[in-house]
Amino acid sequence: MMQRLLLSSFLCASFASHAAEPAACKTVRFSDVGWTDVTATTALTSELLTALGYQPEVKMLSVPVTFRAMQTQDIDVFLGNWMPTMKNDIDPYLKNGSVEVVRTNLTGAKYTLAVPEYVYQAGVHRFEDLAKFADRFGKRIYGIEAGNDGNRLIASMIKDKAFGLQDFKLVESSEAGMLTQVKRAALKQQWMVFLGWEPHPMNRNLKLRYLEGGDAYFGPNLGGATVHTTTRAAYAKQCVNVGRLLKNLAFSTEIENKLMGQILDQKQSAKVAARQWLIQNPTLWGVWLNGVNSYGGQPAVPVLKAWLNQAAVVSDAR
Repeated sequence: MMQRLLLSSFLCASFASHAAEPAACKTVRFSDVGWTDVTATTALTSELLTALGYQPEVKMLSVPVTFRAMQTQDIDVFLGNWMPTMKNDIDPYLKNGSVEVVRTNLTGAKYTLAVPEYVYQAGVHRFEDLAKFADRFGKRIYGIEAGNDGNRLIASMIKDKAFGLQDFKLVESSEAGMLTQVKRAALKQQWMVFLGWEPHPMNRNLKLRYLEGGDAYFGPNLGGATVHTTTRAAYAKQCVNVGRLLKNLAFSTEIENKLMGQILDQKQSAKVAARQWLIQNPTLWGVWLNGVNSYGGQPAVPVLKAWLNQAAVVSDAR
């Protein structure tokens, strides 16, 4: 009798450890702020979750709206918290406890002002050099989407009259719009200063140089940055299995450059690029699934392998 009770307890405990998460956890809501690196990592994570039986949803939001939406519990996950440039954006939500930082998912990033190589060779090496050539730059600094943290830093420099930039104007656009403008300027050897960052294919496709001397605004080491995974408060406790995956997820500049190259240069959808990467790199994603199950409670690795095999068959058939 005692043996049967012990066996029954063991089986119940085993089942509980692999039991499905609450129904509310099946839908995982991501924010994508429109940068290709965030689009790539969000697509990669979404494809993993889809394979495991979840239903990821991705909303395009600005950085400020992203953190506000996590506070109101309308967004669950944001994979693109760049630090230290987003410090002012996230700090109020960290202080009121509505947002949590899960882990650092990328190191070796950078984010600061850049110029084309020919502008650098003409003598623009540092932030303070910009004002010397104000007319050649048209007194403009090109940023990306409105509400972006980098744009805010540029606006702060202009407002503070830092580096003699008080007569400059911030031109807000989008990642794609800004880079199109840079390419057009390069063809005509026109002068331009803009937000640059790594990882991004721009570092391979454009001859650019990052400017020194902006530490007070963008941080040291040419805007050296780390990228963090953030969630709404208590999300990892409510959705333990997804939380475990998020705690495991760590990317590299090589992974992100590969995915962004497929999206930007090969014009693939983020979903297709992410799925192809998963098919081609089983040794890399195995670590991410350590201790992770499918939504239905099965070990994640065999479930993902079966899903990718089917995806490969469908792709070959096309």
